[in-house]
Amino acid sequence: MTLYTEQRKNIVRTWLLITSFLVLIIGLGWFFSQMYGNPGILYIATGVSVFMSIGSYWWSDKLVLSMYKAKEVTMRDNPELLRIVENLAISAGLPMPRVYIIPESSPNAFATGRNAEHAVVAVTEGLLSRLDRSELEGVLAHELSHIGNKDMLVSTVVVVLVGLISIASDFFMRSMMWGGLRNRDNDRGGNQIQGILLIVGIVLMILSPIIATLIQLAVSRRREFLADASGALLTRYPEGLISALKKISNAEPMKKATEATAHLFFENPFRGDKKNDKTSFLVKLFMTHPPIEERIKALESLRV
Repeated sequence: MTLYTEQRKNIVRTWLLITSFLVLIIGLGWFFSQMYGNPGILYIATGVSVFMSIGSYWWSDKLVLSMYKAKEVTMRDNPELLRIVENLAISAGLPMPRVYIIPESSPNAFATGRNAEHAVVAVTEGLLSRLDRSELEGVLAHELSHIGNKDMLVSTVVVVLVGLISIASDFFMRSMMWGGLRNRDNDRGGNQIQGILLIVGIVLMILSPIIATLIQLAVSRRREFLADASGALLTRYPEGLISALKKISNAEPMKKATEATAHLFFENPFRGDKKNDKTSFLVKLFMTHPPIEERIKALESLRV
């Protein structure tokens, strides 16, 4: 399998997942409009979800950098790190991002920013101390690939869709509590139809947010595979990224990691996945990152 083939496959899979999201939302919108006889419900939910997501999209870099007490790097601080990032950015055709160091002993990194012109790459002190140059280049190429692949925008779109589904489900639940689904018809047939719709609505209310979250996590994992393939294509040296993954797999978890930002990092910040561990299918469904052994296997199958 070539790097280009793997890259195209991951792009297709990501957009298939997002299409699944849209189909789910259209289905929910149709159902709720039938239940309430008011298609405006979907528009209101969409507006609220988009409004709530704009802030996180616009100021995400400042919030995350502040949360992890990251310090911007200058040429005086670490000229080698900046030169590596600059060379990779030039190769990728991207503007030079701002570079930060996180005071954290666990090796990890992330990229964020609303677009390439406002991008940020952050690495932990542990990453700089434990990886050699080729390994560091592999990780940084992966993070720059997130920027080049517009993963922040994709992530924001997915968050909007998840928020929309959650708001719609919450609205339906509250309407039941307030008696908003009482049947206006007193005939037996009307009551039966109303009962069926109520049961279907409850099932959708419970399952829709879960399905939406699973799709969101699946998109996150697909984007990690895509960034791995794109990073390997950028450096033309998959072995550097493979070696970095092996080292990071045995590292300790980050001390200040949070669930809200876990998906941003190069690897799961909560624990190191052992290379030889086998992860069950059910556990994989709820992971923000693919298991390290799968990422390594995918990289080893690539041929430049």
